[in-house]
Amino acid sequence: MFGKLTLNNTGLSVSQLCLGTNMFGTAHPVEKAREILDAFFAGGGNFIDTAHSYGDWIPDAPNAASERVLGELLKGRPRDSYVLATKGCEFDYRQGDWALRVTPAHLEADLGQSLEFLGVGSIDLYWLHRDDPARPVKDIVDALIGHQQAGRIRHFGCSNWTVERIREAQAYAGSLGHAGFVACQPMWGLAEPDRNAMAQYAPGGYYEDGYRVLHADGMTMIPYSGQSRGIFSKLAAGVDKASIAPDVAALYDHRDNHRKVEALKAIAAQHNASVAAIVLAYMTSQPLPTVPIIGCSSVAQLQESMAAAAIRLDADELRRLKEA
Repeated sequence: MFGKLTLNNTGLSVSQLCLGTNMFGTAHPVEKAREILDAFFAGGGNFIDTAHSYGDWIPDAPNAASERVLGELLKGRPRDSYVLATKGCEFDYRQGDWALRVTPAHLEADLGQSLEFLGVGSIDLYWLHRDDPARPVKDIVDALIGHQQAGRIRHFGCSNWTVERIREAQAYAGSLGHAGFVACQPMWGLAEPDRNAMAQYAPGGYYEDGYRVLHADGMTMIPYSGQSRGIFSKLAAGVDKASIAPDVAALYDHRDNHRKVEALKAIAAQHNASVAAIVLAYMTSQPLPTVPIIGCSSVAQLQESMAAAAIRLDADELRRLKEA
């Protein structure tokens, strides 16, 4: 079991870890997804993250595969027993033209289908999956507030938005007396990503590139890639580079991260924990509210992550890992 925290500017009490479900309905068929979700709930988890686009990059999968399967698995569960987040306004992967879809019309269409597939009347935390910097923030913020007032969403946040655009949106929302985005979903983990590789494999904002100021101002961070895609476990085990997935190698297999391995091993030994556990504890031990999104390929892997959430690293350990 692990603890909960309340997201700032909301009444949402969420578990210390958020379960990412991007593989539900594709790599995780319904029964495997059920096992993982049941184990997460049994361990005290209640915060679930999906997206309307998850699975759409697989041609023979139904559209919104993750939302469809998650909706089936949530049937019969008390609505107040989980906090549900989903995202809209992402690229249309089926179309494959990479056109930005961040308009009130796209928002309304995506949100409507998300509510239908998830089988709920309201989304607790609705993310804008993408931004269109060419459009004024006013239109999309007004649309989000309208859906909130209509009861379709309770709160909203942003992913893959720059710090400058987030500040612009917050200033506009503030002029209306509204809290605006209550959370941000940047890429963030102990491993330092190669910025050139990010343009190809993870085209969004990285926390250490300016998002800390938003965090300090009270915006909860709910980062993806908090486990750094398992790179440190591989490096610590001396895995041959050829066996590391090309995207993971491009993002993380470089000197800055190699230097962190010995510090990780030492701290893991002190806590009688795995390297993977310390990588995740680095996120859950942050001094500002941080709820990493975790992925898993099995129940056993999920349980290891949940156990890691109980490890508290002190300020010196956090510093040693960051500065290694």
